[in-house]
Amino acid sequence: MGHSAVSKAKIITGDYGYVLEDVPHFSDYISNLPTYPNPLQDHPAYSVVKQYFVDADDTIPQKVIAHKNGPRGIHFRRGGARQKVYFRSDEVHACIVTCGGLCPGLNTVIREIVCGLYHMYGVKKVIGIEGGYKGFYSRNTMLLDPKVVNDIHKRGGTILGTSRGGHDTKKIVDSIQDRGINQVYIIGGDGTQKGSAVIYEELARRGLKVVVAGIPKTIDNDIPVIDRSFGFDTAVEEAQRAINAAHVEAESIENGIGVVKLMGRYSGFIAMHATLGSRDVDCCLIPESPFYLEGAGGLFEFVERRLKENGHMVIVIAEGAGQDLFSQSMKSVDRDASGNKLLQDVGLWISQKIKDHFAKQNKMSINLKYIDPTYMIRAVPSNASDNVYCTLLAQSAVHGAMAGYTGFTVGLVNGRHTYIPFNRITEKQHKVVITDRMWARLLSSTNQPSFLSTKDMVQDEKDESSCDVVDVVDDSVNIETSF
Repeated sequence: MGHSAVSKAKIITGDYGYVLEDVPHFSDYISNLPTYPNPLQDHPAYSVVKQYFVDADDTIPQKVIAHKNGPRGIHFRRGGARQKVYFRSDEVHACIVTCGGLCPGLNTVIREIVCGLYHMYGVKKVIGIEGGYKGFYSRNTMLLDPKVVNDIHKRGGTILGTSRGGHDTKKIVDSIQDRGINQVYIIGGDGTQKGSAVIYEELARRGLKVVVAGIPKTIDNDIPVIDRSFGFDTAVEEAQRAINAAHVEAESIENGIGVVKLMGRYSGFIAMHATLGSRDVDCCLIPESPFYLEGAGGLFEFVERRLKENGHMVIVIAEGAGQDLFSQSMKSVDRDASGNKLLQDVGLWISQKIKDHFAKQNKMSINLKYIDPTYMIRAVPSNASDNVYCTLLAQSAVHGAMAGYTGFTVGLVNGRHTYIPFNRITEKQHKVVITDRMWARLLSSTNQPSFLSTKDMVQDEKDESSCDVVDVVDDSVNIETSF
């Protein structure tokens, strides 16, 4: 196989169009490092596993759909334990930090990193960095062991605290070096992972034997490449409660309308999946799908028609939807500490617009109830499905760190745990493709109009052609992954 460098990427090519987008390893910039037998080979829990260690050449394809004469395509390194490790258990000094907004499962990931290091590899020195990135240089640390983290997975939020911004590369790397930390586990979204990449590059530039491992966190499921982000299943499940409440309110009164605003700044996955899971939603509005209010085929016309047909309706709207409809004077130019544009409250706005429209028409009296469960959803503990996923992500990160890989993010790709270079996670956002099957399924479920003009459809097809879309379907699960 041949090696080539593209924008600092570690690319390995092979026969028949095989491409491995590999992650960095200590051996790339530090020579003559000793290796040690993996302590798992003597671990009683794993002695019954016939082939626990991952082969050095195992890789996972990015696309599962192949054509007879097509290239093998892009692959990522498979996650998991290796036969040789680059750390002795007693020399590991690990730290964990959580950054950005809250998300179900944060405490579970923290717990399983700590327990994985302790119980699988015998590591005893693990600390938590409090308060996000700035905690490296301005806050205290917390000693972590299995007893401290024993039941934190039952709580929402993060025991370490979090913050946005505060990324000062020199101060952070100086703190890592001064404290003698050699494994850094960073839990956060795309902005946090961009910061992780910069930290890794500075550590490598200094020639330090320090792992930087990312665990991607976004409740919106807007991180590319991976099948889904942790906390997403919980968010969809919790969103059902708000939708159910809106439906009860709406159907219990004449011409009742329930409006539910869900998370989704740039991507409408929570709104889409919650709508499909509920089957009580009449209209779902997401950032990727433009809509208009007035005129033939507009939202107001559809609302009026649905009320005449059913006597009630439920509207689900993602927080980033319809931002282009606000007047210029109402549009915000401010950004939060993470650099995210501050959005107008589209839920309140559209509720008022609907009220004003029917008051002006004076044709029918409506009763509208608005529900915003955003912060309730973010703050709940993860459900059983996410707890399992968080456990596997955490253990995968620990295995990769002990094996000497660095500058990587862990995640599921086509159902397999992989190590993904930071640049692939941060290069673009994962969005709903509104000319794809999954959105068509939603439209057929709600029977809402697409609100799309010919111009919008042509533009979205162009956007889709710039991405590879894999639609994996079976009887129980649908994972739509846009790269």
